[in-house]
Amino acid sequence: MTDFRSPATSPSRTPVTVLGLGPMGRALARALLAAEHPVTVWNRTPGRDADLVAHGAAPAASAAAAVAASPLTLLCVRDHAAGRAVLDAAGPALRGRALVNATSVAPDQARESADRAAGHGARSLNAAILTPTPTIGQPTGVIVCSGDEDLFRTHQETLAALAGAVHHLGADPGRAAGYDAALLDLFWTTAHGYLHALALARAEGISAAAFAPYAHGLPRLLPALIDDWARRVDEGSHPGDHSTVASAAAGLAHVARTARARGLDTAVLDAALAVTERAVAAGRGSDGVSALVEELEARRPTAPGSRRPPGERPR
Repeated sequence: MTDFRSPATSPSRTPVTVLGLGPMGRALARALLAAEHPVTVWNRTPGRDADLVAHGAAPAASAAAAVAASPLTLLCVRDHAAGRAVLDAAGPALRGRALVNATSVAPDQARESADRAAGHGARSLNAAILTPTPTIGQPTGVIVCSGDEDLFRTHQETLAALAGAVHHLGADPGRAAGYDAALLDLFWTTAHGYLHALALARAEGISAAAFAPYAHGLPRLLPALIDDWARRVDEGSHPGDHSTVASAAAGLAHVARTARARGLDTAVLDAALAVTERAVAAGRGSDGVSALVEELEARRPTAPGSRRPPGERPR
C-alpha cells in the first residue's frame, strides 16, 4: 500500500478539498496526500473515504462543509449533471473559493460550469486529465487547464503534485475539454480499429497473438503522420504527394468488402468510407488524405476551414 504522508507534517502546503471519490478522484486525493497537502474529502455515496482518512484526509459531512474547509477545491465526479448538482449543493460555501473542475465534460459544459461557479462567487478552472489513473502524481501524468489564468498561476505548484506536466491553454474554460474530446476521439477510433482488425484476422483463421507483432509496425509510422497532417491541416494545403483521398477510398472499400464477406460488423468502416467517397465526389480525389478534414468540417454551421481565434468563446 502506498505510504501517504500525513498533511499535518507540512502546514505550509495549500489545503485542498476533493469532491468525488471515484477512481480518479481517489487518485487525486492520494497524490495530494503524498505531497503533504492537507486534504478534505467528500463523496455523494458514503463509505469511499476510509483508506484516505486512515492516511490523513479529513472527511466532510457535506459538499458545502468540504468546500468551506479549503481555499482550493477539486471537483471530479461522474458527469456534468453530477457536477452541476454538487456545485449547487455547495452553494454559498463557494464564494471567494477557487474551483478546479476535473470532471470529464464537453467544451460547452465546461463553459456552463464556469458560469455556474462564477454565479456562486467562485473563480474556476476547467481541467482535463489526459492520462490514466495510474499516472496521477507521477512524472508521466498530463493535465491541461483552461480558464482563469491568474488562478492557475496562484495554484500551479499545488496542481503540479497531480502530474508531471500541467499546462494552461488559455482563457476559454472550454479549451481544455476540447483537447480532451479530440484525444478521446483519437484513442477510441484507434482502439476500435485495432479490435476490428483482430476480428478480421480471426475470421481468416489468424490468431490475435499471431497478428499482434505485425500490428506493432503501424504505430511506428504515426509520429511522422501526426506532425505532417497537423501542418497541412493548419496550412489548408493537402498535396497528394504520398497518398490520396481516392486511394484511401479504394483501400477502405477493399477492407469493408473483406470484412463484410466474413459476416463482421462494418458500420464504422462504412461510415469512414462514406466520408471518403463524398470527398472524392466533391473533387478531392487527387488531394492528400489530410484533405478529409475539410470534408468532415463541411457540415459545421461555420464555413469549412474557418478558425475561431484562440481563447474566443462562441456567441
